[in-house]
Amino acid sequence: MNPSRAELLERLSDASPWDVIVIGGGATGLGAAVDAASRGYRTLLFEQGDFACGTSSRSTKLIHGGVRYLQQGNLPLVREALRERHILLNNAPHLVHDFPFVIPLYKWWERPFYVIGMTLYDMLSGAHGLKHARHLDRAETVARIPTVMQQNLRGGIVYHDGQFDDARMAVCLARTIADLGGTPLNYMNVTGLSITAGQPATVTAREQESGRIYVLSGRAVINATGVQCDQIRRMDEPSCTPLITTSQGAHIVLDRTFLPGNSAIMIPRTDDGRVFFAIPWYEHVIVGTTDTPLDTITPEPVPLTDEIDFLLAHAGRCLERQPARSDILSCFAGLRPLARGKPGQTTAQLSREYLLDISVSGLVTITGGKWTTYRSMAVAAVDAAALQGGLDVRPSTTRTLRLHGWEPPTAPAGPLEGYGSDRSMLEHITNEHHSWTKRLHSRLPYTTAEVVWAVRYEWARNVEDVLARRTRALFLDAKASREMAPLVAGVMASELGRDQTWQDQQLELFNATVARSLPAGYGRDKEQP
Repeated sequence: MNPSRAELLERLSDASPWDVIVIGGGATGLGAAVDAASRGYRTLLFEQGDFACGTSSRSTKLIHGGVRYLQQGNLPLVREALRERHILLNNAPHLVHDFPFVIPLYKWWERPFYVIGMTLYDMLSGAHGLKHARHLDRAETVARIPTVMQQNLRGGIVYHDGQFDDARMAVCLARTIADLGGTPLNYMNVTGLSITAGQPATVTAREQESGRIYVLSGRAVINATGVQCDQIRRMDEPSCTPLITTSQGAHIVLDRTFLPGNSAIMIPRTDDGRVFFAIPWYEHVIVGTTDTPLDTITPEPVPLTDEIDFLLAHAGRCLERQPARSDILSCFAGLRPLARGKPGQTTAQLSREYLLDISVSGLVTITGGKWTTYRSMAVAAVDAAALQGGLDVRPSTTRTLRLHGWEPPTAPAGPLEGYGSDRSMLEHITNEHHSWTKRLHSRLPYTTAEVVWAVRYEWARNVEDVLARRTRALFLDAKASREMAPLVAGVMASELGRDQTWQDQQLELFNATVARSLPAGYGRDKEQP
Protein backbone atom coordinates (compact mmCIF):
# COMPACT_ATOMS: atom_id res chain seq x y z
CA MET A 1 0.00 0.00 0.00
CA ASN A 2 1.04 3.62 -0.44
CA PRO A 3 2.78 5.58 2.34
CA SER A 4 0.69 7.65 4.74
CA ARG A 5 0.74 11.43 4.65
CA ALA A 6 2.87 11.45 7.80
CA GLU A 7 5.41 9.19 6.12
CA LEU A 8 5.47 11.42 3.03
CA LEU A 9 6.04 14.52 5.17
CA GLU A 10 8.85 12.76 7.02
CA ARG A 11 10.73 12.48 3.72
CA LEU A 12 10.98 16.28 3.63
CA SER A 13 13.43 16.18 6.55
CA ASP A 14 16.09 14.79 4.22
CA ALA A 15 18.29 17.79 3.37
CA SER A 16 19.73 16.35 0.15
CA PRO A 17 18.45 18.00 -3.04
CA TRP A 18 15.55 16.46 -4.88
CA ASP A 19 16.15 15.74 -8.54
CA VAL A 20 12.82 17.18 -9.65
CA ILE A 21 10.32 19.30 -7.72
CA VAL A 22 6.95 19.70 -9.42
CA ILE A 23 4.64 22.54 -8.39
CA GLY A 24 1.00 21.78 -9.19
CA GLY A 25 -1.12 18.68 -8.65
CA GLY A 26 -3.51 18.84 -11.59
CA ALA A 27 -3.31 16.67 -14.69
CA THR A 28 -0.07 18.20 -16.00
CA GLY A 29 1.80 18.29 -12.71
CA LEU A 30 0.80 14.77 -11.72
CA GLY A 31 1.78 13.54 -15.16
CA ALA A 32 5.17 15.25 -14.92
CA ALA A 33 5.82 13.71 -11.50
CA VAL A 34 4.85 10.25 -12.78
CA ASP A 35 7.21 10.66 -15.72
CA ALA A 36 10.09 11.92 -13.56
CA ALA A 37 9.66 9.20 -10.95
CA SER A 38 9.40 6.50 -13.63
CA ARG A 39 12.81 7.60 -14.96
CA GLY A 40 14.28 7.03 -11.52
CA TYR A 41 14.60 10.71 -10.58
CA ARG A 42 13.99 11.54 -6.93
CA THR A 43 10.68 13.36 -7.33
CA LEU A 44 8.60 15.64 -5.11
CA LEU A 45 5.21 17.14 -5.99
CA PHE A 46 3.46 19.97 -4.14
CA GLU A 47 -0.21 20.86 -4.63
CA GLN A 48 -1.63 23.81 -2.68
CA GLY A 49 -5.10 22.25 -2.44
CA ASP A 50 -6.23 18.73 -3.17
CA PHE A 51 -5.11 16.81 -6.23
CA ALA A 52 -7.12 18.04 -9.25
CA CYS A 53 -9.16 20.41 -7.09
CA GLY A 54 -9.19 22.98 -9.89
CA THR A 55 -9.78 22.61 -13.61
CA SER A 56 -8.56 19.01 -13.75
CA SER A 57 -11.65 17.72 -11.93
CA ARG A 58 -14.05 19.96 -13.88
CA SER A 59 -13.60 18.74 -17.44
CA THR A 60 -16.16 17.27 -19.85
CA LYS A 61 -14.79 13.79 -18.89
CA LEU A 62 -13.47 13.03 -22.37
CA ILE A 63 -10.24 11.52 -23.64
CA HIS A 64 -10.54 12.55 -27.27
CA GLY A 65 -8.83 13.81 -30.37
CA GLY A 66 -11.02 16.89 -30.52
CA VAL A 67 -13.57 17.31 -33.30
CA ARG A 68 -13.37 21.10 -32.94
CA TYR A 69 -9.62 21.04 -33.57
CA LEU A 70 -10.36 19.03 -36.72
CA GLN A 71 -12.72 21.81 -37.84
CA GLN A 72 -9.96 24.35 -37.18
CA GLY A 73 -7.57 22.39 -39.35
CA ASN A 74 -5.18 21.61 -36.49
CA LEU A 75 -4.45 18.09 -37.69
CA PRO A 76 -1.17 17.62 -35.77
CA LEU A 77 -2.97 18.29 -32.45
CA VAL A 78 -5.78 15.88 -33.37
CA ARG A 79 -3.29 13.20 -34.39
CA GLU A 80 -1.29 13.60 -31.17
CA ALA A 81 -4.43 13.47 -29.03
CA LEU A 82 -5.71 10.35 -30.79
CA ARG A 83 -2.37 8.66 -30.21
CA GLU A 84 -2.50 9.61 -26.52
CA ARG A 85 -6.09 8.36 -26.32
CA HIS A 86 -4.86 4.94 -27.44
CA ILE A 87 -2.06 5.00 -24.85
CA LEU A 88 -4.47 5.85 -22.03
CA LEU A 89 -6.93 3.15 -23.06
CA ASN A 90 -4.05 0.67 -22.70
CA ASN A 91 -2.42 2.11 -19.57
CA ALA A 92 -5.58 2.81 -17.55
CA PRO A 93 -8.41 0.61 -18.87
CA HIS A 94 -10.10 0.72 -15.46
CA LEU A 95 -10.59 4.49 -15.88
CA VAL A 96 -10.75 5.14 -19.64
CA HIS A 97 -13.18 3.40 -21.98
CA ASP A 98 -14.62 3.59 -25.46
CA PHE A 99 -17.95 5.45 -25.72
CA PRO A 100 -20.22 6.12 -28.74
CA PHE A 101 -21.21 9.66 -29.75
CA VAL A 102 -24.00 10.55 -32.16
CA ILE A 103 -24.25 13.68 -34.29
CA PRO A 104 -27.97 14.14 -35.12
CA LEU A 105 -28.59 15.25 -38.72
CA TYR A 106 -31.39 17.64 -39.63
CA LYS A 107 -30.31 19.09 -42.99
CA TRP A 108 -29.62 17.34 -46.29
CA TRP A 109 -26.03 18.54 -46.57
CA GLU A 110 -24.97 17.41 -43.07
CA ARG A 111 -24.67 13.73 -43.91
CA PRO A 112 -21.91 14.01 -46.58
CA PHE A 113 -20.19 16.83 -44.68
CA TYR A 114 -19.93 14.97 -41.37
CA VAL A 115 -19.28 11.57 -42.92
CA ILE A 116 -16.20 13.06 -44.60
CA GLY A 117 -15.14 14.83 -41.42
CA MET A 118 -15.50 11.82 -39.12
CA THR A 119 -13.88 9.53 -41.68
CA LEU A 120 -10.85 11.87 -41.60
CA TYR A 121 -11.00 11.75 -37.77
CA ASP A 122 -10.78 7.95 -37.94
CA MET A 123 -7.97 8.09 -40.50
CA LEU A 124 -5.90 10.41 -38.30
CA SER A 125 -6.02 7.82 -35.51
CA GLY A 126 -4.34 5.27 -37.82
CA ALA A 127 -3.64 2.02 -36.01
CA HIS A 128 -4.84 3.66 -32.79
CA GLY A 129 -8.47 3.92 -33.88
CA LEU A 130 -11.62 2.69 -32.17
CA LYS A 131 -14.74 1.60 -34.06
CA HIS A 132 -15.22 3.38 -37.38
CA ALA A 133 -17.74 6.18 -37.77
CA ARG A 134 -20.85 5.29 -39.75
CA HIS A 135 -24.16 6.73 -40.84
CA LEU A 136 -27.36 5.90 -38.91
CA ASP A 137 -30.81 6.09 -40.39
CA ARG A 138 -33.57 7.86 -38.52
CA ALA A 139 -34.78 4.76 -36.70
CA GLU A 140 -31.25 3.78 -35.60
CA THR A 141 -30.63 7.30 -34.33
CA VAL A 142 -33.81 7.28 -32.23
CA ALA A 143 -32.98 3.80 -30.93
CA ARG A 144 -29.63 5.06 -29.66
CA ILE A 145 -31.00 8.39 -28.38
CA PRO A 146 -34.70 7.94 -27.56
CA THR A 147 -35.06 11.54 -26.36
CA VAL A 148 -33.38 13.21 -29.34
CA MET A 149 -35.31 16.04 -30.99
CA GLN A 150 -37.19 14.17 -33.74
CA GLN A 151 -38.71 17.05 -35.71
CA ASN A 152 -36.96 17.11 -39.12
CA LEU A 153 -34.50 14.41 -37.94
CA ARG A 154 -32.92 12.70 -40.98
CA GLY A 155 -30.54 10.35 -39.21
CA GLY A 156 -27.19 10.58 -37.51
CA ILE A 157 -23.46 9.87 -37.56
CA VAL A 158 -22.05 7.65 -34.83
CA TYR A 159 -18.36 7.79 -33.95
CA HIS A 160 -16.32 6.62 -30.97
CA ASP A 161 -14.11 8.44 -28.46
CA GLY A 162 -12.86 7.94 -24.92
CA GLN A 163 -14.62 8.73 -21.65
CA PHE A 164 -13.10 8.79 -18.16
CA ASP A 165 -13.38 10.06 -14.60
CA ASP A 166 -10.98 13.00 -14.36
CA ALA A 167 -10.64 13.28 -10.57
CA ARG A 168 -10.19 9.55 -10.11
CA MET A 169 -7.55 9.61 -12.82
CA ALA A 170 -5.75 12.30 -10.83
CA VAL A 171 -5.84 10.13 -7.68
CA CYS A 172 -4.62 7.22 -9.79
CA LEU A 173 -1.65 9.30 -10.98
CA ALA A 174 -0.83 10.42 -7.43
CA ARG A 175 -0.80 6.81 -6.28
CA THR A 176 1.33 5.86 -9.29
CA ILE A 177 3.88 8.49 -8.22
CA ALA A 178 4.02 6.86 -4.79
CA ASP A 179 4.28 3.38 -6.34
CA LEU A 180 7.34 4.61 -8.23
CA GLY A 181 9.00 5.98 -5.09
CA GLY A 182 8.00 9.61 -5.60
CA THR A 183 6.47 11.92 -2.98
CA PRO A 184 3.09 13.46 -3.88
CA LEU A 185 1.77 15.91 -1.28
CA ASN A 186 -1.50 17.79 -1.37
CA TYR A 187 -2.23 20.84 0.80
CA MET A 188 1.31 22.17 0.42
CA ASN A 189 1.31 25.81 -0.68
CA VAL A 190 4.51 27.03 -2.38
CA THR A 191 5.22 30.48 -0.95
CA GLY A 192 8.73 31.11 -2.24
CA LEU A 193 11.01 30.16 -5.09
CA SER A 194 14.65 31.05 -5.68
CA ILE A 195 16.50 29.75 -8.74
CA THR A 196 20.01 30.55 -9.91
CA ALA A 197 21.22 29.01 -13.15
CA GLY A 198 23.62 26.14 -12.53
CA GLN A 199 22.72 25.76 -8.85
CA PRO A 200 20.03 23.82 -6.95
CA ALA A 201 16.81 25.80 -6.58
CA THR A 202 15.19 26.61 -3.25
CA VAL A 203 11.47 26.02 -2.83
CA THR A 204 9.62 27.17 0.28
CA ALA A 205 6.27 25.56 1.05
CA ARG A 206 3.70 25.79 3.84
CA GLU A 207 1.89 22.67 5.02
CA GLN A 208 -1.72 23.85 5.17
CA GLU A 209 -2.94 21.83 8.15
CA SER A 210 -0.08 22.43 10.61
CA GLY A 211 1.24 25.71 9.23
CA ARG A 212 4.75 24.28 9.25
CA ILE A 213 7.18 25.82 6.75
CA TYR A 214 9.48 23.60 4.72
CA VAL A 215 12.51 24.78 2.74
CA LEU A 216 13.62 22.28 0.11
CA SER A 217 16.25 22.25 -2.61
CA GLY A 218 15.87 20.74 -6.04
CA ARG A 219 18.08 20.36 -9.07
CA ALA A 220 15.15 21.12 -11.38
CA VAL A 221 11.75 22.76 -10.81
CA ILE A 222 8.68 22.28 -13.00
CA ASN A 223 5.88 24.83 -12.77
CA ALA A 224 2.66 23.02 -13.74
CA THR A 225 0.09 25.20 -12.01
CA GLY A 226 -2.33 25.81 -14.87
CA VAL A 227 -4.03 29.19 -14.67
CA GLN A 228 -1.72 30.11 -11.78
CA CYS A 229 1.45 29.53 -13.78
CA ASP A 230 2.26 33.22 -14.24
CA GLN A 231 2.01 33.73 -10.48
CA ILE A 232 4.72 31.11 -9.92
CA ARG A 233 6.78 32.55 -12.78
CA ARG A 234 6.74 35.95 -11.07
CA MET A 235 8.35 34.37 -7.99
CA ASP A 236 11.27 33.55 -10.25
CA GLU A 237 11.14 36.62 -12.52
CA PRO A 238 8.92 39.45 -11.20
CA SER A 239 8.77 41.30 -14.53
CA CYS A 240 8.03 38.31 -16.76
CA THR A 241 5.50 38.68 -19.57
CA PRO A 242 2.30 36.66 -18.97
CA LEU A 243 2.10 33.44 -20.97
CA ILE A 244 -1.60 32.77 -20.80
CA THR A 245 -5.09 34.15 -20.96
CA THR A 246 -8.05 32.45 -19.27
CA SER A 247 -11.47 31.24 -20.26
CA GLN A 248 -14.16 29.45 -18.30
CA GLY A 249 -15.97 26.30 -19.30
CA ALA A 250 -19.24 25.54 -17.51
CA HIS A 251 -21.32 22.36 -17.30
CA ILE A 252 -24.67 21.39 -15.86
CA VAL A 253 -25.73 17.93 -14.68
CA LEU A 254 -29.19 16.49 -15.29
CA ASP A 255 -31.07 13.35 -14.41
CA ARG A 256 -30.45 10.32 -16.67
CA THR A 257 -34.05 10.44 -17.93
CA PHE A 258 -33.06 13.32 -20.19
CA LEU A 259 -30.71 11.01 -22.14
CA PRO A 260 -31.57 7.37 -21.41
CA GLY A 261 -29.99 5.81 -24.50
CA ASN A 262 -26.61 4.15 -24.85
CA SER A 263 -24.87 7.06 -26.60
CA ALA A 264 -23.85 10.67 -26.09
CA ILE A 265 -24.97 13.57 -28.27
CA MET A 266 -22.45 15.81 -29.97
CA ILE A 267 -23.44 19.05 -31.73
CA PRO A 268 -20.44 20.21 -33.81
CA ARG A 269 -21.04 23.93 -33.55
CA THR A 270 -22.84 26.12 -31.02
CA ASP A 271 -23.58 29.85 -30.99
CA ASP A 272 -20.16 30.57 -29.46
CA GLY A 273 -18.29 28.32 -31.88
CA ARG A 274 -17.74 25.43 -29.50
CA VAL A 275 -18.67 21.78 -29.71
CA PHE A 276 -21.66 20.92 -27.49
CA PHE A 277 -22.05 17.61 -25.64
CA ALA A 278 -24.76 15.83 -23.69
CA ILE A 279 -23.02 12.79 -22.20
CA PRO A 280 -24.26 9.94 -19.99
CA TRP A 281 -21.93 9.67 -16.99
CA TYR A 282 -22.49 7.62 -13.81
CA GLU A 283 -26.23 7.34 -14.48
CA HIS A 284 -26.53 11.12 -14.92
CA VAL A 285 -26.07 13.45 -17.90
CA ILE A 286 -23.35 16.09 -18.25
CA VAL A 287 -24.22 18.98 -20.55
CA GLY A 288 -21.50 21.36 -21.71
CA THR A 289 -19.47 23.29 -22.38
CA THR A 290 -19.13 27.05 -22.67
CA ASP A 291 -16.17 29.28 -23.48
CA THR A 292 -16.33 32.55 -21.54
CA PRO A 293 -13.30 34.90 -21.51
CA LEU A 294 -12.23 36.01 -18.03
CA ASP A 295 -10.22 39.03 -16.98
CA THR A 296 -9.58 37.80 -13.45
CA ILE A 297 -8.85 34.37 -12.00
CA THR A 298 -11.05 33.23 -9.14
CA PRO A 299 -10.11 30.30 -6.86
CA GLU A 300 -13.67 28.92 -6.92
CA PRO A 301 -15.24 29.61 -10.33
CA VAL A 302 -18.98 29.10 -10.72
CA PRO A 303 -21.14 28.99 -13.85
CA LEU A 304 -22.49 32.40 -14.80
CA THR A 305 -26.20 33.00 -15.33
CA ASP A 306 -25.65 33.46 -19.06
CA GLU A 307 -23.72 30.18 -19.25
CA ILE A 308 -26.51 28.27 -17.52
CA ASP A 309 -29.07 29.78 -19.88
CA PHE A 310 -26.85 28.95 -22.86
CA LEU A 311 -26.53 25.29 -21.85
CA LEU A 312 -30.23 24.88 -21.13
CA ALA A 313 -31.14 26.47 -24.47
CA HIS A 314 -28.79 24.25 -26.47
CA ALA A 315 -29.93 21.14 -24.62
CA GLY A 316 -33.48 22.07 -25.55
CA ARG A 317 -32.53 22.22 -29.22
CA CYS A 318 -31.33 18.61 -29.35
CA LEU A 319 -33.68 16.95 -26.82
CA GLU A 320 -37.42 16.42 -27.04
CA ARG A 321 -37.72 17.33 -23.37
CA GLN A 322 -36.60 20.87 -22.59
CA PRO A 323 -34.63 20.95 -19.32
CA ALA A 324 -35.45 23.75 -16.90
CA ARG A 325 -33.45 25.45 -14.17
CA SER A 326 -35.24 23.32 -11.59
CA ASP A 327 -33.89 20.15 -13.28
CA ILE A 328 -30.24 20.98 -12.60
CA LEU A 329 -28.77 18.58 -10.05
CA SER A 330 -25.34 20.19 -10.00
CA CYS A 331 -23.23 22.58 -12.04
CA PHE A 332 -19.54 23.29 -12.19
CA ALA A 333 -17.00 25.44 -14.00
CA GLY A 334 -13.30 25.14 -14.73
CA LEU A 335 -10.71 27.66 -15.91
CA ARG A 336 -8.63 26.99 -19.02
CA PRO A 337 -5.06 28.30 -19.34
CA LEU A 338 -4.79 29.31 -23.01
CA ALA A 339 -1.84 30.58 -24.97
CA ARG A 340 -2.24 34.28 -25.57
CA GLY A 341 -3.44 34.85 -29.12
CA LYS A 342 -3.57 37.63 -31.65
CA PRO A 343 -5.76 40.71 -31.13
CA GLY A 344 -9.38 39.97 -32.00
CA GLN A 345 -9.22 36.22 -31.41
CA THR A 346 -11.90 34.74 -29.17
CA THR A 347 -10.91 32.23 -26.48
CA ALA A 348 -12.77 29.55 -28.44
CA GLN A 349 -10.33 30.17 -31.32
CA LEU A 350 -7.18 29.95 -29.22
CA SER A 351 -4.99 26.89 -29.49
CA ARG A 352 -5.30 24.01 -27.00
CA GLU A 353 -1.70 23.09 -27.67
CA TYR A 354 0.58 23.31 -24.67
CA LEU A 355 3.27 25.88 -23.96
CA LEU A 356 6.73 25.03 -22.67
CA ASP A 357 8.71 27.98 -21.29
CA ILE A 358 12.16 27.99 -19.72
CA SER A 359 13.23 31.08 -17.80
CA VAL A 360 16.74 32.52 -17.77
CA SER A 361 17.33 30.94 -14.38
CA GLY A 362 16.04 27.55 -15.54
CA LEU A 363 12.44 27.34 -14.23
CA VAL A 364 10.50 25.00 -16.53
CA THR A 365 6.86 26.06 -17.02
CA ILE A 366 4.41 23.76 -18.79
CA THR A 367 0.85 24.98 -19.31
CA GLY A 368 -2.12 24.81 -21.67
CA GLY A 369 -3.02 21.54 -23.32
CA LYS A 370 -5.77 19.24 -22.11
CA TRP A 371 -6.27 16.01 -20.15
CA THR A 372 -5.88 13.82 -23.24
CA THR A 373 -2.34 15.04 -23.91
CA TYR A 374 -1.18 15.27 -20.29
CA ARG A 375 1.36 12.44 -20.78
CA SER A 376 3.08 13.93 -23.83
CA MET A 377 3.19 17.30 -22.02
CA ALA A 378 4.85 15.56 -19.07
CA VAL A 379 7.51 14.01 -21.29
CA ALA A 380 8.40 17.42 -22.74
CA ALA A 381 8.52 19.04 -19.30
CA VAL A 382 10.74 16.37 -17.73
CA ASP A 383 13.07 16.31 -20.74
CA ALA A 384 13.55 20.06 -20.29
CA ALA A 385 13.90 19.80 -16.50
CA ALA A 386 16.56 17.10 -16.77
CA LEU A 387 18.55 19.32 -19.10
CA GLN A 388 18.21 22.38 -16.88
CA GLY A 389 19.06 20.44 -13.72
CA GLY A 390 22.04 18.61 -15.18
CA LEU A 391 20.42 15.24 -14.48
CA ASP A 392 21.46 11.98 -16.10
CA VAL A 393 19.66 11.65 -19.42
CA ARG A 394 17.06 8.90 -19.12
CA PRO A 395 14.28 8.23 -21.63
CA SER A 396 10.62 8.39 -20.68
CA THR A 397 8.94 5.05 -19.98
CA THR A 398 5.35 6.23 -19.62
CA ARG A 399 4.20 5.23 -23.09
CA THR A 400 3.73 1.69 -21.80
CA LEU A 401 3.55 2.35 -18.05
CA ARG A 402 0.52 0.74 -16.46
CA LEU A 403 -1.04 3.19 -14.02
CA HIS A 404 -2.01 2.29 -10.47
CA GLY A 405 -4.99 -0.05 -10.35
CA TRP A 406 -4.45 -1.39 -13.87
CA GLU A 407 -6.26 -4.59 -14.68
CA PRO A 408 -7.18 -6.22 -18.00
CA PRO A 409 -10.23 -4.71 -19.68
CA THR A 410 -13.35 -6.59 -18.65
CA ALA A 411 -17.07 -6.04 -18.55
CA PRO A 412 -18.06 -3.03 -16.39
CA ALA A 413 -17.65 -3.88 -12.70
CA GLY A 414 -20.33 -1.54 -11.37
CA PRO A 415 -19.81 1.45 -9.07
CA LEU A 416 -16.33 0.29 -7.98
CA GLU A 417 -14.95 -0.13 -11.52
CA GLY A 418 -12.73 2.96 -11.21
CA TYR A 419 -10.72 1.38 -8.40
CA GLY A 420 -9.37 -1.26 -10.75
CA SER A 421 -7.25 -3.90 -9.04
CA ASP A 422 -7.78 -2.15 -5.68
CA ARG A 423 -11.42 -3.18 -5.79
CA SER A 424 -10.90 -6.45 -3.92
CA MET A 425 -8.98 -4.69 -1.15
CA LEU A 426 -11.70 -2.06 -0.85
CA GLU A 427 -14.29 -4.79 -0.58
CA HIS A 428 -12.14 -6.48 2.07
CA ILE A 429 -12.21 -3.51 4.47
CA THR A 430 -15.98 -3.74 4.63
CA ASN A 431 -15.37 -6.74 6.89
CA GLU A 432 -14.29 -4.33 9.64
CA HIS A 433 -17.84 -3.02 9.97
CA HIS A 434 -20.88 -4.52 8.30
CA SER A 435 -22.51 -1.06 8.18
CA TRP A 436 -19.77 0.20 5.88
CA THR A 437 -21.47 -1.55 2.95
CA LYS A 438 -24.51 0.72 3.31
CA ARG A 439 -25.02 3.50 0.81
CA LEU A 440 -24.41 7.04 2.02
CA HIS A 441 -27.49 8.22 0.13
CA SER A 442 -30.32 6.48 -1.70
CA ARG A 443 -29.75 8.48 -4.92
CA LEU A 444 -26.03 7.71 -5.23
CA PRO A 445 -24.00 4.45 -5.19
CA TYR A 446 -21.26 5.45 -2.73
CA THR A 447 -20.69 3.61 0.57
CA THR A 448 -19.08 4.33 3.92
CA ALA A 449 -16.27 1.94 3.00
CA GLU A 450 -15.23 4.31 0.22
CA VAL A 451 -14.89 7.15 2.72
CA VAL A 452 -12.61 5.03 4.90
CA TRP A 453 -10.62 3.96 1.84
CA ALA A 454 -10.21 7.57 0.66
CA VAL A 455 -8.76 8.62 4.02
CA ARG A 456 -6.50 5.62 4.54
CA TYR A 457 -5.14 5.13 1.03
CA GLU A 458 -5.91 8.18 -1.12
CA TRP A 459 -4.82 11.07 1.14
CA ALA A 460 -8.29 12.61 1.48
CA ARG A 461 -8.10 15.29 4.18
CA ASN A 462 -11.56 16.85 4.29
CA VAL A 463 -15.19 16.28 3.37
CA GLU A 464 -14.90 18.00 0.00
CA ASP A 465 -11.99 15.75 -0.97
CA VAL A 466 -14.25 12.73 -0.46
CA LEU A 467 -17.51 14.02 -1.88
CA ALA A 468 -16.10 15.98 -4.83
CA ARG A 469 -13.05 13.99 -5.98
CA ARG A 470 -12.66 10.54 -4.33
CA THR A 471 -16.33 10.01 -5.07
CA ARG A 472 -18.14 12.29 -7.51
CA ALA A 473 -21.20 12.91 -5.36
CA LEU A 474 -20.98 16.72 -5.46
CA PHE A 475 -20.74 16.75 -9.25
CA LEU A 476 -23.67 14.36 -9.69
CA ASP A 477 -26.18 15.59 -7.12
CA ALA A 478 -25.21 18.56 -4.96
CA LYS A 479 -28.19 18.33 -2.63
CA ALA A 480 -27.65 14.63 -2.02
CA SER A 481 -23.98 15.30 -1.25
CA ARG A 482 -25.00 17.92 1.31
CA GLU A 483 -27.26 15.37 2.98
CA MET A 484 -24.41 12.84 3.04
CA ALA A 485 -21.88 15.27 4.49
CA PRO A 486 -22.60 14.82 8.24
CA LEU A 487 -22.09 11.05 8.03
CA VAL A 488 -18.93 11.51 5.93
CA ALA A 489 -17.55 14.06 8.41
CA GLY A 490 -18.17 11.66 11.29
CA VAL A 491 -16.42 8.75 9.59
CA MET A 492 -13.47 10.95 8.60
CA ALA A 493 -13.18 12.36 12.11
CA SER A 494 -12.88 8.84 13.46
CA GLU A 495 -10.20 7.91 10.91
CA LEU A 496 -8.22 11.16 11.27
CA GLY A 497 -8.62 11.62 15.01
CA ARG A 498 -10.58 14.87 14.70
CA ASP A 499 -13.08 16.32 17.18
CA GLN A 500 -16.61 17.68 16.90
CA THR A 501 -15.34 21.19 16.26
CA TRP A 502 -13.53 19.93 13.17
CA GLN A 503 -16.69 18.22 11.98
CA ASP A 504 -18.75 21.38 12.43
CA GLN A 505 -16.17 23.42 10.54
CA GLN A 506 -16.10 20.87 7.74
CA LEU A 507 -19.86 20.97 7.35
CA GLU A 508 -19.87 24.74 7.22
CA LEU A 509 -17.18 24.75 4.53
CA PHE A 510 -18.85 22.03 2.51
CA ASN A 511 -22.25 23.69 2.63
CA ALA A 512 -20.62 26.76 1.08
CA THR A 513 -19.21 24.51 -1.65
CA VAL A 514 -22.65 23.03 -2.29
CA ALA A 515 -24.06 26.54 -2.64
CA ARG A 516 -21.54 27.20 -5.43
CA SER A 517 -22.64 23.96 -7.13
CA LEU A 518 -26.26 25.09 -7.06
CA PRO A 519 -26.20 28.81 -7.86
CA ALA A 520 -29.24 30.71 -6.63
CA GLY A 521 -32.35 29.84 -8.59
CA TYR A 522 -31.00 26.71 -10.27
CA GLY A 523 -31.31 23.90 -7.74
CA ARG A 524 -34.28 21.60 -7.36
CA ASP A 525 -36.80 22.70 -4.76
CA LYS A 526 -38.04 19.18 -4.09
CA GLU A 527 -36.44 15.80 -3.69
CA GLN A 528 -36.75 12.97 -6.16
CA PRO A 529 -38.65 9.92 -4.98
